[in-house]
Order: sequence, then structure tokens, then C-alpha cells
Amino acid sequence: MSQFAFSESPAKGTTLKIGTLHLYNTLSRTKEPFMALKAPHVGMYVCGPTVYGPPHLGHARPYVTFDVLSRYLRHLGYKVRYVRNITDVGHLVDDADEGEDKIAQRARLERLEPMELVQLYTLAFHKAMDLLGNQPPSIEPRASGHIPEQIEMIEELIRKGFAYESTGSVYFDLEAYRAKFPYGVLSGRVVDELVAGAGNERRALAGQSEKRKPEDFALWKNAEPQHIMRWNSPWGPGFPGWHIECSAMGVKYLDAPFDIHGGGMDLLFPHHESEMAQTTACHDCAPCRYWVHNNMVTINGQKMGKSLGNFINLDDLFNGNHPLLSQAYDPMSIRFFILQAQYRSTLDFSDGALSASAKGYKRWIQGLQELIAYTPTASALHNDAPSVAGKEIADNSGSILNITVFEAKAYAALNDDLNTPILIALGYELLNEFQSVKSGKTVVTPDDWNALVGTVKVYVTDILGFDLSDQGCDASLSPALEAAMKLILDLRQQAKDSKNWAQSDLIRNALNEAGIKVMDGKEGSQWSLG
Repeated sequence: MSQFAFSESPAKGTTLKIGTLHLYNTLSRTKEPFMALKAPHVGMYVCGPTVYGPPHLGHARPYVTFDVLSRYLRHLGYKVRYVRNITDVGHLVDDADEGEDKIAQRARLERLEPMELVQLYTLAFHKAMDLLGNQPPSIEPRASGHIPEQIEMIEELIRKGFAYESTGSVYFDLEAYRAKFPYGVLSGRVVDELVAGAGNERRALAGQSEKRKPEDFALWKNAEPQHIMRWNSPWGPGFPGWHIECSAMGVKYLDAPFDIHGGGMDLLFPHHESEMAQTTACHDCAPCRYWVHNNMVTINGQKMGKSLGNFINLDDLFNGNHPLLSQAYDPMSIRFFILQAQYRSTLDFSDGALSASAKGYKRWIQGLQELIAYTPTASALHNDAPSVAGKEIADNSGSILNITVFEAKAYAALNDDLNTPILIALGYELLNEFQSVKSGKTVVTPDDWNALVGTVKVYVTDILGFDLSDQGCDASLSPALEAAMKLILDLRQQAKDSKNWAQSDLIRNALNEAGIKVMDGKEGSQWSLG
């Protein structure tokens, strides 16, 4: 797949230069042109959830973001293998090297077997992702299902001198790694910060005397007899460290290096920094070419967290059962809220912001549904004739209704580091011009209109992932709706003609209350949803 591609415009028969996708690479701190390592194939690994609780708002943003990236890459013609893991073992409390496994701890509290808990919350996660419109990944490996691969990688790190065994545990030797490779280039952190980043303190290393250095991190942990989640290994019964899991699964399904490694910015350190070190030490190459990170979700300006009492599960959003919420929110309006912000910017959640976004989404999606279902009247269509009903044909060469103009702007937005807010804004701009088509002010050809409708469907559904049959404006109902509205507006016009202003206002106000806006003009009344 070349970094340049061309699309034939069905309206004008001309070619459109799609341009080059640029992604912000956390490693280089710059936007870089995307060039697949093994085109047309693209390998993308995204860190999945640790399934010890219900999916929450923080899960929604990364997986919506990388769903759109995967969709867009496929739109460009790439064959994408999207790997998103399930962490079901080895992620200890506080992201540390000591302490209890998050899943085992939660399973004990809920009186479930650990893998019973994993299944419960994996299914809940899948359900939430489906409701948000996310396509499933190509492969969804579980950490517990890849213990042999992790052991094999650890053995290779020991053989190369980058890891050591100590009392049944194995640790990554950061000093040995730094003698050959730079450390901290991804996150910009220094080694001293790794101690705090792993939940440790130099002054309090209780239970960590088996480490040579405090900054060394666990690859394999010796399991105490009471530890339920344990596997046999060359070093005795134990379980893998959190970081080694993603390294092993990423390499297994995508080789090394692969194209894109994604995840939330909260994973940048120590998780992704450790992943990079492990894979580099084992395979003499970095795990990937592009590191892509979405920014955090905050709530009313604060970092989301259970301890702050502002933690919102996705089910709470869907049903409105949370003290911070005034209503339930449709999953697609949450997707819209997420994509209205560029993925690298902080997304501040509040009930007011989500409520405003939900209203905006309703206007946006229903307006686009109306556009797609609309058939321009005879006076608004022409077939290259010099005039229509005595009107001059509008020059739409610079209008967004021109298919080439619309596509050029859409590609420019997506190629600029997946700038979905601009693409959404193009939808609003399109709806504004749609009103001039409905009013007869703008004249379009049948081919132009059909091409525009087809293109809008591609961008809204295939790339942004919205359901155009959603929210009460199904295309199959549109002819009946159009006929009903024509009858109502004709009755209102009769009331106006007979100077029955009270009846005319009554009809208009009733329509407004039903979510249908009526606009009076010189050429008659027009209507729109929202």
C-alpha cells in the first residue's frame, strides 16, 4: 500500500488525492507519515482491560479511538490485524511488583473463582464495546492462555543476560539493559522514577530483597501456597509479571517489530516503557514503529478514580443510575462525545457536557439521516441544462456539496492525526448547505447528489462507526414521514392563507415540541429534525 492513494470521483470523473495519514508517535514526539512495515498488511496491538470490574468510562475512550483508527486504515486499503488482549492474571494492585493480584483480590471479595470473575467481566466488557459501536479485534488473546510464550521469552532474556532468577522469581536486569540500550526514551522518565512508578520506595523495600536493584521489575513471580492463580515454570510455581504478557502476545501474533502499539497515556510508564525494554532486549529491535497514546478522561476537571467517588461505569451511563448523572445516555451519544475531542487532548467529562453533546449528536445524526433519505425536488435537480425553471444553476465548485470538496476536507482531517472533531464539524457544515438544497436555492445534479449520499454513508458508518438507522429517523420510514410532513405543512399554509394565525402557530409550536423545526421562507416552509 503506497502512502499515496487515489479515489475516482463518481460525480465528476476526476481523481482525488487522498494524501498521507500522519500519526503522532509518542517515541519521536512528532507527527509522522504512516508507512506500513509490510504493506498492505498492518499490525496493531492495543493493551486491553484488566477484567476485575465492570467496564468504565476510562475504557471507552481508547477502544473507540483505536476502533476508528482500525476502520480508517481498512478504508485506505490496508489489511489490518488488530490484536487487543485481555489481562486476566499478573496485574497486581497499585501496578506494583508486590501485593495481591487484582483479579484474585476481587474474586475473593465477590466469592467467585478468579476465572469465573474474569468471564463475568469479559462478557460485560464485550457487551459495552458492542453498544459503543466498536468492531471486535482480529485476535483477543488472554494472558493466562499464553503462559508458555511468556516463559519462553523470560528464558531468552535470562540467556542473554538481561534477567536473573531469585528465590523462584525472575526480574529484568535494568542495569544490564542500560549498558547496551537507552532506557526511558519512550516516556522521558529516568531510572530513579521507575521505583515509584512500580509502586515501590527505596526506603521501604519490604519483601523485595530478592531484587538486585529496586528499579528491576518482575518478569515472573514466585507464588505463595495460598496464591490461587499459579503455573509451573522452570523457576517453580508462579505467575507472570504484568509487562511480559503484552510483549509475548504482541510478538506471537504480529512479530517484531510491528506497526502500531496503542493504549492510554496512563500505560506509558511503567508498562509500555517496560514492554519496550523487554522486547528490545529479547529480539534486538523495538516492539513497534509507532507508539500511539490517547489522553485521559477527567471528570469535572479531576482525574477519574474510585477513591475520589467520581468513578462511572459504562452501565451507569447507559441507564443513568449515578449521582453525577441527570439522565441515561445512549451509547452512540457517548461515542460522539468521545470523538468530538481529538484523541490526544484531555477529555473532561461532566453531566452538562455530555448532555450538550447528546443533544448535538441527535441533531447531527438525524440531520444526516434526513439528508441520506432525501430526494431533491425536480426544481432542485438538473442534468447540465443552462437553467431550471428560469433559475440560474448555482456554481457549487467550492461548496462542500461538491463530492470532491467534501472528500478532500474529510481526508485532510483524518490524515491529520485522526482529527475526528473536524470530520464531525464537516457533517454540521453539510447539513447547513443541505437546507439550501431543500429550499431550492442550490441546484444539484442527480449524480452529484447520489455520490454525496454514498460518501456520507462511508464516513459516518464505515469510519466513524455511527449507526445511520439509529434514533427514529430510519430511512425506511422517511417517505412516510415526508408525506406526513407535507400534509401538515399544507394544512398550516391553508391556515396562513385564511389569516388563521392562531391555528398556524399552534401547528408550528406542536411540531417544535415534537423535535421538528419549521422554517418559513419566501419559497414556503421547510422542516428539519432537531
